[in-house]
Parts: sequence; structure tokens; C-alpha cells
Amino acid sequence: MATSKIVYTGELRTEATHIASGAKIITDAPVDNHGKGQAFSPTDLLATSLANCMLTVMGIAANTHSINMDGALAEVTKVMAAEPRRVSEIHLKLTMPPNNYSDKQKSILEHAGRTCPVAKSIHPDILQDIVFIW
Repeated sequence: MATSKIVYTGELRTEATHIASGAKIITDAPVDNHGKGQAFSPTDLLATSLANCMLTVMGIAANTHSINMDGALAEVTKVMAAEPRRVSEIHLKLTMPPNNYSDKQKSILEHAGRTCPVAKSIHPDILQDIVFIW
């Protein structure tokens, strides 16, 4: 079964529907690429997906090891390059809630995040600059 269905709605905007849930995501071309920038751009979603995936997989590891990481926050900065236009860097700052994590817990969570499926799927030419704030 398909994962999603995307419709081009005009004016450099798309509407993606997640087949299983019906959830929708709107994308716009960014202002610096002829768009309105009124929603995530496709490249914003690429960078944001890394943070979402990291937090999700870290959450799985946290549940497995009885670690509370509720309230963890990721800030994403995407850097574009030209010729060809592409994402060249993704900078993530993951701020963990104050839970007095042990060194072992930190290691478990960081390893889970850094090895999430999206991190492993992004081309190695794209810099993944990931900083954990404990």
C-alpha cells in the first residue's frame, strides 16, 4: 500500500496526505526559490525529519531503558548550497530536559538518535552537525 498521496495545488504548493491516518502536510516553495514560504518547504521537511526521527528513536530507547525524556526539544537549522541547489548541512541542537541522566543513559540516547533511520538515509555529503545539551 502507498505511504502517501501528494497533490500539486498550484502556486508552488503541495498537499501531502498520509494514507493510513489521513493527516495532511502542506509545503510551499521558499521565498528564496520563487515561493511564498508560508509552510515548510520540501527541504525543510528533510532537515526536520532528521530531528523527528532522532527524537522518536530516542523515545523508543528511553522507554526500553525506563528513561524519562519527555519535553526533549530539537532546534533545526538547514543550510542550502547552490549549483546544484541542495541541502548541504543540517544543524541540530537537542536540548534534553533536566533529569540527571547518567553517562550510560546519555550514551544510550545519543547512540539511538545518531543511528536513526533518517540519519542513516541522508547522503554522507550532507553534514549532520548534532549537538546534545544535557
